[in-house]
Amino acid sequence: MPRATTLILILAGLCGSSLGQYNEEEDLAWLQYYLRQSRVSSYNYVPYYEEESPAYAYSYPSATDTEPEPEPEPQQATPWRCPQECDCPPNFSSAMYCDTRNLRYLPFVPSRMKYVYFQNNLITAIQEGAFDNATELEWLALHNNQISSEKMGNRVFGKLQRLERLYMNNNNLTRLPSPLPRSLRELHLSYNRISKVPSNALEGLENLTALYLSHNFIFEMGASLKGLKSLILADLSYNNLRKVPDGLPASLEQLYLEYNYINAIPDDYFRVSPRLLYVRMSHNSLTNQGLSGNTFNSSSILELDLSYNRLQKIPRVNTNLENLYLQGNQINEFSISSFCSVVDVMNYSRLQVLRLDGNEIKRNAVPPDAPLCLRRATVIEI
Repeated sequence: MPRATTLILILAGLCGSSLGQYNEEEDLAWLQYYLRQSRVSSYNYVPYYEEESPAYAYSYPSATDTEPEPEPEPQQATPWRCPQECDCPPNFSSAMYCDTRNLRYLPFVPSRMKYVYFQNNLITAIQEGAFDNATELEWLALHNNQISSEKMGNRVFGKLQRLERLYMNNNNLTRLPSPLPRSLRELHLSYNRISKVPSNALEGLENLTALYLSHNFIFEMGASLKGLKSLILADLSYNNLRKVPDGLPASLEQLYLEYNYINAIPDDYFRVSPRLLYVRMSHNSLTNQGLSGNTFNSSSILELDLSYNRLQKIPRVNTNLENLYLQGNQINEFSISSFCSVVDVMNYSRLQVLRLDGNEIKRNAVPPDAPLCLRRATVIEI
């Protein structure tokens, strides 16, 4: 088979899949290259606002309604045979591509498979034992289907002890699948109908580094994140949270909580995560009464988005902060002490971008010592 054709077959199965940002080695050279490319852009965060397109707008192609396809003729379930509904490239024998074929059921998965793609179909159920034969699976793509929690077997992922990435975003799930393999590194459950995450729902997932739960109906997280010792990214945006999750992991680097209903943050909430770099909390109900004086005074945070809340004063931030977004609040004064407790030649803020537009503050309210404190700033919008 020509090399170009092989490459197309490999990339075709990855369409719609979001890759994580890790440094682990994969068995294949093409996978190492793909992960390196993803890691380059993983932290290129550009805040978005009401007039812009949401940063999390998925664009998976919709499966069109068609006449139900006839059931396939029974096949002998041999360990090496590829289902007739799917493609199994000879030069990449551990991958099976069954995506975008209007399938309404899960075909048999041969035992040799490591990477299986069922996305963009019309699948509604996962029967008990569906993957019991495929214990070598590492990637399982089931996103953009119609799978409901009521039509999933109780332990459908129970035997997949090598599974690292599970994609089930854009389905009809009302709860997290359980139990989940301890080997899991990425869990994609955005765009479902999940309303609650019990405190023990993610128990034992000590290898999990990325959790995507945006665009659900979650109103309660409890302490479900606390035991995730390897978690780097938690995306809980576009939900119904009234309070922040209890007990952030020490490993966390990215926390996305925008578009919720959070109105308060406990004192020293972020101090337990000394690696935290990026915090998004725009479009919530935060007030100064719900914050302590040092809530955001964390030396690790580089980028903080508090836009479109109900703040009346600029909260105190650490001098290491580089980007602060406060537009769309009710701020009416420019307090230089929020950025610099002492203003002199040796003490100044590392802030580069400050947005205060859409507040009640006046341009002439900027204090005279602001240029000395904010000497690194290249963008200040009032």
